[in-house]
Amino acid sequence: MSARFKKRCFLLSASLFVLGLSETVHAAPYLMVRNWGALGNGQEVKDITLTNDHHIAVRILTYGGIVQSVETPDRNGKVADIALGFPTLKDYVDHNNSPFFGAILGRVANRIAGGSFTLEGKVFHTPQNDGVNTIHGGAESFTRKLWSIENVGQDAKGAFVRLKLVSPDGDQGFPGNLTTLVTYRLGDDDTLSIRYQAETDAPTIINLSTHNYWNLSGEGSGSVENEELQINADRYVETDPSSIPTGKLVPVKDTAFDFNKPRKIREHLRSTDPQMLWPRGYDKCWVLTGDLPAGRLRLNARLTDPQSGRVLEVSSDQPGLQFYTSNSLDGRLAGPSGQAYRQGDAVAFEPEHFPDSVHHSDFPSTELKPGEIYDHTVVFAFSHL
Repeated sequence: MSARFKKRCFLLSASLFVLGLSETVHAAPYLMVRNWGALGNGQEVKDITLTNDHHIAVRILTYGGIVQSVETPDRNGKVADIALGFPTLKDYVDHNNSPFFGAILGRVANRIAGGSFTLEGKVFHTPQNDGVNTIHGGAESFTRKLWSIENVGQDAKGAFVRLKLVSPDGDQGFPGNLTTLVTYRLGDDDTLSIRYQAETDAPTIINLSTHNYWNLSGEGSGSVENEELQINADRYVETDPSSIPTGKLVPVKDTAFDFNKPRKIREHLRSTDPQMLWPRGYDKCWVLTGDLPAGRLRLNARLTDPQSGRVLEVSSDQPGLQFYTSNSLDGRLAGPSGQAYRQGDAVAFEPEHFPDSVHHSDFPSTELKPGEIYDHTVVFAFSHL
């Protein structure tokens, strides 16, 4: 294991740890670590709340590395939670293998056709948890794992927590012992960054991402169809009826997938294009525009809510962006607001490599070999008009 992966010593000496707090005032940013419940085997789940002086607060769970809530102010200073989620740990344990609210997606986000792939001449089989295909790493993927707290603290860039997971060789059918670190950082510049790092001891495939569901008017407030979206992409990844790529990268011009100029999500949400009908809305990977210099991020998308004035910008160093209009929500799940979640009540942005890349040699590779370091970052920037 490389030096950058050596554990930094940090001890949680009590069930409640507060950094940067006093009785009357707090520094910016600050964080809290608390017990949030226990799994059936007795293992404790922690929640880590990162907060800054601009009234932004992000709560992260060690179960699944889940972003449980994101509170931000609107144009009038009213604070609301803009991320869909569940109010209790039991809800996540019982249901999060379906909507994947706020979870770390891995080992491989999105789909693997047929639940199998060939790597260096050997065939590997992964769980078929999306028809005959694998989605988001399988039935017992990273979203179902208890992550450990590797480090928490604050520095010039903000308050942060670093989570760690060791996925053993054969986990969900994937080869190699994979060590993953995910660092969440809330800055006083009102950004939430998520950095994914991983190493393996055998050739494997990896495509980590996040699955936050956003409603800029507030979770439980209803449809996001009136929110305005811009995606910086000239092509999208065409898929078959089971959402597996055909291999074609199709121009967005004159289609329902052209968001190069801001427009309301509702404008083509009911398009009769088969690429829209099969997934019952938007659930596609956009090919992000332009070359990406090493170590740089580029703006992927910008979401604006005319009602609240809130703005969300998504930047990453990934080649693709999956955009999803929560098509599977059907009113059977409810959030902390007590309101039922329905189709179109949120959008998800998943910066990632293209779906099923392991079966398409012309797609950006998702292979990771011993001695290499997987290292990608996504940044969510919060503001208001």
